[in-house]
Amino acid sequence: MDVLVIGTGGREHALVLALARDPGVTEVHAAPGNPGMAAVATLHDVDPMDGAAVAALARDLGVGLVVVGPEAPLVAGVADAVTAAGIPCFGPSVEAAQLEGSKAFAKEVMAATGVPTAAAHVCTTPAEAASALDEFGPPYVVKDDGLAAGKGVVVTDDRQEALDHAAACERVIVEEYLDGPEVTLFGITDGSTVYPLLPAQDFKRIFDGDRGPNTGGMGAYTPLPWAPADLVDEITRTVLQPTVDEMARRGTPFQGLLYAGLALTSRGLRVVEFNARFGDPETQPILALLDSPLSPLLLGAAGGALADVPPPAWKPGAAVTVVMASQGYPETSSKGDVIVGTETLEGDPHVDVIHAGTALVDGHLVTAGGRVLAVTATGSDVADARAQAYEGVAMISFPGAQWRRDIAAGR
Repeated sequence: MDVLVIGTGGREHALVLALARDPGVTEVHAAPGNPGMAAVATLHDVDPMDGAAVAALARDLGVGLVVVGPEAPLVAGVADAVTAAGIPCFGPSVEAAQLEGSKAFAKEVMAATGVPTAAAHVCTTPAEAASALDEFGPPYVVKDDGLAAGKGVVVTDDRQEALDHAAACERVIVEEYLDGPEVTLFGITDGSTVYPLLPAQDFKRIFDGDRGPNTGGMGAYTPLPWAPADLVDEITRTVLQPTVDEMARRGTPFQGLLYAGLALTSRGLRVVEFNARFGDPETQPILALLDSPLSPLLLGAAGGALADVPPPAWKPGAAVTVVMASQGYPETSSKGDVIVGTETLEGDPHVDVIHAGTALVDGHLVTAGGRVLAVTATGSDVADARAQAYEGVAMISFPGAQWRRDIAAGR
């Protein structure tokens, strides 16, 4: 079976790598793709937001499965266009993708089914936001209701900063602050059956010690040695399955990847957010440990037959991803800086250099986005994988490169 992956980032590169290593996949196509994907996939120039163009490309290539990676095309209905063309597509419909496209909608779904989450108010005016901030008190949590590429959230003790963020958004969610560590759990689902993947933890803030502004994610690791043994079962039972069941009850079944970001608070687990696709950078370490083929899971979910596919199997050990970002990120990003050293890690059985924001200019690999590369390593445990990931980072350089030094430290 040939597979077409839609997207350009690190999440899509990780999916492409996993599919290229899948014995059931004959050829992987990526559109638009990036230079890293070109080593194992055939790239095609297509607008990922144009559902008709994506469907036409998939039809021309004769692929047996399309995987829509980013959230924006899903919220724009690209998966619907592909499915309407009669091609299996891994990714939710435009209605189901509102679990990520609107935080207010996600709160409504959770309230309907009793999924534990933070208390919140939906605010459309500065006065409403100010009232909600005063009700919950600091630390203040203000979230843009729509898509914001992982950077639409402000958590601050500064009330004015919280008000300014609210004023800059059309509609915001102001919610209570959740204490405790955050974890991520992905669930692959066909709208009925849910297969959880490995739990992971990512690092959102730009600087060591969780300081500075939020980013799309500066690194991640899996599994979580410190987590309760029944954590995955509990999240699946109380969060993933009830949400999937509620979406089906509403007549908008969720088929694809349901991402639950959670906080393990002093009062129990609470949902921080839902996403409607593989998360970045958690996807990189999770797929690095996948020991069973990826394509049957994705195809089973797309075709409503996930229960007929064996659940995912995992390699022993751990995986750690460290993101290398461009100068100025996350406020800005320097582009066109020459990257050197990635070739030194080619063929390393324990390290993958995942491209997220790169381009080829005059034969040179250069930066082309905020998060440039995600160095992902596997090892016997988290400490071993972490050491190998940072050894990989040390072999790569570009002007202004920045990365956190404390990803998975002490885990």
